[in-house]
Amino acid sequence: MSKAFTKENENDDDLDDTPKLPQSIKNYITPGGYQRLRDEFDQLWKVERPELVKTITWAASNGDRSENGDYIYGKKRLREIDRRLRFLSRRLDSAEIVDPSQRGECDQVFFGATVTVCNAQNEKQTYSIVGMDEAEPGCGRISWISPLAKALLKAHEGDVVTLHTPGGVEELEVIEVHYQAL
Repeated sequence: MSKAFTKENENDDDLDDTPKLPQSIKNYITPGGYQRLRDEFDQLWKVERPELVKTITWAASNGDRSENGDYIYGKKRLREIDRRLRFLSRRLDSAEIVDPSQRGECDQVFFGATVTVCNAQNEKQTYSIVGMDEAEPGCGRISWISPLAKALLKAHEGDVVTLHTPGGVEELEVIEVHYQAL
């Protein structure tokens, strides 16, 4: 096998800075989140990686590889893509898809719920409780293992939950709970 397609060192898997799943925690994910991961995997595997392999092959055929920028960058990028593909493959294999739209009418907070809460200053905020790989706190999508989600899980509409933060304790009232496809 060509040297271009082998690991540079044995600890390449350890360089992955993406979050690891905690032991004995299931990898819950919404159907939309699963599809986004699947689309990213397909894009990398079917489009980007084959194009990059062509570029590396061409660059390697030009001779001196020690100062060949296309070859050096290509090998580095190929390692990054392969690392991401391994990560996505592991996450997709361990994913447990939970469709929140199948829950129906329910006033209790579970995975996949979209929850509107009100704090002591009467400020309303809406959060969707999603899987670790699809969380975007800035967009109101919080991971189901986050402290806020853990405080909200199993609460009913009208309940007041206590959230312990580094800044102190905050009480949030659950105003509305609904389930929709995410």
